[in-house]
Amino acid sequence: MGIMLRNFLIPCILCLISYSGFSQTDSSHLRVSLLTCSPGDELYTTFGHSALRITDSLHNDDIVYNYGTFNFDEPGFYTKFIRGKLMYYLSTEDFTSFKHDYEADKRTMTEQVLNLSFTEKEKIFSLLMQNLQSENRFYKYDFLFDNCTTRLRDLLEKAADTTVQYAHILKEKTRFRQLIHAYLDKGDKQWGKLGIDLLLGAKTDAVMDNREAMFLPDYLLKGVDSARIGVKHVVRSKYDLMFYGEENGTKNFFTDPVFIFSVLFIGIVVISFSKNTRLRGILNRFDGFLFFMTGFTGIVIFFMWFGTDHITTKNNYNLLWAWPTHAVAAFFVDSKKAWTKYYFTFTVVANLLVLMLWFFVPQQLNPAFIPIVLLIIFRSTS
Repeated sequence: MGIMLRNFLIPCILCLISYSGFSQTDSSHLRVSLLTCSPGDELYTTFGHSALRITDSLHNDDIVYNYGTFNFDEPGFYTKFIRGKLMYYLSTEDFTSFKHDYEADKRTMTEQVLNLSFTEKEKIFSLLMQNLQSENRFYKYDFLFDNCTTRLRDLLEKAADTTVQYAHILKEKTRFRQLIHAYLDKGDKQWGKLGIDLLLGAKTDAVMDNREAMFLPDYLLKGVDSARIGVKHVVRSKYDLMFYGEENGTKNFFTDPVFIFSVLFIGIVVISFSKNTRLRGILNRFDGFLFFMTGFTGIVIFFMWFGTDHITTKNNYNLLWAWPTHAVAAFFVDSKKAWTKYYFTFTVVANLLVLMLWFFVPQQLNPAFIPIVLLIIFRSTS
């Protein structure tokens, strides 16, 4: 009888211990998951989006926490945006409403349910509640280093019981600009790519480490997919809430800036050899426009470097060819004054040197600007 009792009690005790251990690690009424939304058609949606979904079975809540919110109606919105002083903030939204917005745009949404302990879930929820308080809610957005996606990575790392370890998700020596270009090329946003290459300086050409790559939603998804907390996989399950397939944009050669600026260069060269008085008059007005716009571009680059809080617009080597002084020189393209001759001669020599060093400066300069530099050289000799 004693042996039978022992054989009965031991399994019961083991079951109770097992249940007790499980309840300590996964007894929370919270379900935490990472939402990754695919890129959209608009330029500002090119890189996708990340948010955190928390389902509370006790209170029957299903809330999305979104660090990518800003207020269009904020006084001085555009000035603050340009100067890098616009404050983003954490907002909440019912999951059904959040999903509907992406459903309307036919954007794929992937959910990764996180395999977290009771304490890790509670800590994430506690950190979110702290961030929702008015004194903690706002932060200064930075596209590469502090955005709506990196905030979720940081949140997971703060809540984890031990260090979060990620597998290698990058190719060798991948740079920030390379990943940015990959998304812009996929959506055939060549003019957006041109503008980004014009304004983002050499810091964007830094080689990323594994963790830094997670400034993009797709790479946070990959990083979390591969992550472990101790011996535990971070992702419990993963599935598409909505799937619309990937759209690989076909590059339109005829709308590519390289093609358009090259045609412009050839056209101006041809017109320059014309004897037609009317065409010569148009050419003179074009020279003023060319140098003024180049100078204005240089002023914008200079301002973004020294007059804003943006980290990524510093050390911009586009200033090697886009000189702010050209905005003044534009009004003297027909002048016979001695200083203008020296100015435009120096412009020719300096820009020839820039072309020779184009692919060697510590910043990837967009090749679409080469025909513009050639135009500056050519018209400076006329």
